[in-house]
Amino acid sequence: MNLHWIDWGIFAVFILGLFGLSVFTKRYTRSVADFMVANRCAGRYLLSISGDMSGIGAISFVALFEMYYKSGLCAAWWEMLVMPIFLLISLSGYVVYRYRETRAMTLAQFFEIRYSKKFRVFTGMLGWLAGIINMGIFPAVTARIFIYLCGLPLHFEFLGFTYSTFVVIMLAELFIALLITLTGGLIVVVVTDFIQGLFCNVAFLAILVFLLVKFDVGSIIATLTECSVPGASLVDPFDTTKAEGFNLWFYLMNAFIMVYSYKAWQGDQGYKAAAINAHENRMAGILSRWRMLAQGLLIMMLPVCVIVLMNSPAYSAIAGEVNQIVSGIENPQIQTQMLVPIALTRILPVGLLGIFVSVIFAAAVSTDDTYLHSWGTMFIQDVVLPFRKKPLSPEQHIRLLRFSIVFVALFIFTFSLIYRQADYVRMFLTVTGAIYVSGVGCALVGGLYWKHASVVAAWAATIIGGLLAVSGIVLQQVWPAIAPVLADAFPSAALFADNLEKFPFNGIQITFVSIMCAIAAFVSISLFSKHVLKRPPCNMQKLLHRGEYAIRGEHEGEVVLPPTGFKAFLPSKEFTGWDRVLYHATTLQTVLWCLFFLVVVFWRTIAGLSPEFWTGFWKFKIWYAAILGSIVTVWFVIGGLRDFRELFRRLKAETVDEDDDGHVQ
Repeated sequence: MNLHWIDWGIFAVFILGLFGLSVFTKRYTRSVADFMVANRCAGRYLLSISGDMSGIGAISFVALFEMYYKSGLCAAWWEMLVMPIFLLISLSGYVVYRYRETRAMTLAQFFEIRYSKKFRVFTGMLGWLAGIINMGIFPAVTARIFIYLCGLPLHFEFLGFTYSTFVVIMLAELFIALLITLTGGLIVVVVTDFIQGLFCNVAFLAILVFLLVKFDVGSIIATLTECSVPGASLVDPFDTTKAEGFNLWFYLMNAFIMVYSYKAWQGDQGYKAAAINAHENRMAGILSRWRMLAQGLLIMMLPVCVIVLMNSPAYSAIAGEVNQIVSGIENPQIQTQMLVPIALTRILPVGLLGIFVSVIFAAAVSTDDTYLHSWGTMFIQDVVLPFRKKPLSPEQHIRLLRFSIVFVALFIFTFSLIYRQADYVRMFLTVTGAIYVSGVGCALVGGLYWKHASVVAAWAATIIGGLLAVSGIVLQQVWPAIAPVLADAFPSAALFADNLEKFPFNGIQITFVSIMCAIAAFVSISLFSKHVLKRPPCNMQKLLHRGEYAIRGEHEGEVVLPPTGFKAFLPSKEFTGWDRVLYHATTLQTVLWCLFFLVVVFWRTIAGLSPEFWTGFWKFKIWYAAILGSIVTVWFVIGGLRDFRELFRRLKAETVDEDDDGHVQ
């Protein structure tokens, strides 16, 4: 075993704390709105910390470990491509502001309001299927990373029987996530995710400090430079044309997909509707730009330090141990996934290893409980509920939601046992998510911002995007069987002959093609409906509860007509003095980094850049993020605890509305 009793003690205290908090918070769940959206009582810091924590599960760690181990520091450079775009998204409250104004509990409920009941049921079923398949490998990846982090045997004996450690850990982790979700729905999920988020913020900093002390930044960059090869540099982002999978085209396509599908994926659908009002949703998005600093840096530094461990002569003995363990794993894709976790057990000391194991487990539980809640409630809310003529009682409704959540847990457990992974985790997550978001992204953005978006266009985009994504997944699975046949049938086609073992297109490429086809269908059909069929436009004021349709308390300062167009990017009357400071600070930081990015790209084009430039840049970038991330962590602890207290105050004061259950009148 890799863990000392101190490490196990840290982990045990963490788990017991989650159980106690779940039991304490259960009393506040009294209605369907409580179970579904925490009765819309969450503040900005609570949403930012809990929401971000729900999206960075153990599987996300593994996916990012794979990417950074392959690409080194270069990935962090090309991620700056999306900085100005996500700045505008955050400042304007793109999608999240208007979505909260609709008061929909689920995205499919919004689709019924905007398009039709049939489209709600279809997207509800499609989103549910895509979601549980996407989540299907979560337990398996979590169990593997936990086994190799802790150094557990693959099998153990108890009372004369032999058990699979892999299966037992999957069951244990799912049981904890399921217990949290069933106890009190989104209220308990938000509260436990918040505490896990605070714990992880502090843990990130502690581990980061240790890494920066153990591995000198200069030595890290020197080692990365030495083990780089032409066309696949780990330091110079402009020298990555031959990098496997994670090259410039990957980052460009991924940036496009991230913007297109922003908030279309419903893995955290409860959080999207849980804010006090639309303005709090907007501010939570702005705050998230700051919180990710320390978290993003740590996730990058862990695999980067492992690269040093595996390639520096000073650590050759330890690297040999790691390689021996990794070589004992049969599946090559699993070898790639587990390399960084196994190596980290040789880097982190007693105490910090226990903290890191707790972080991984917290990430797994926070994502799994949120996803279990989302996919379980989606099936009842958007597939079952629309067909009922007589409303359910709150007790019946919540009971059905809980049964559905249990079914999702059983499905993903079974899926993890039988599915063979054939691609990088990040590729799998992207392409399975594309089953849903490749077409739904059009329906969401078009429905919120274009009054002429048509029902038929939404149907066409969703079906086309989903079918193309499914086709890509199927081909990835059956390619080793059909590729030899295709190569014999078309001997002159290098595409088949050179790719007999693996499908030649990865998840990002499949998703990109699916999205482009969906957009083309959505726009062309909507324009046809407008100009040829003369369909009437949607009443956007009624949809968003603005003007004469405004609902008291739904906006800060009782604003009934929020600004639109270019003015939506600027501070409105809903902004307090501190909100404006935060707005301008976020803008200034992002603009400066973007200007720097453009200057470097221009200068590199006309004159080139020396290796010394990249050494100096990466030193500055790492220390800048570390110092600023420390300040942000303290700031968010203070703001988060305030919101934590206010959540319980609001829940006590709120009256139960039994009609607020997701029905569309």
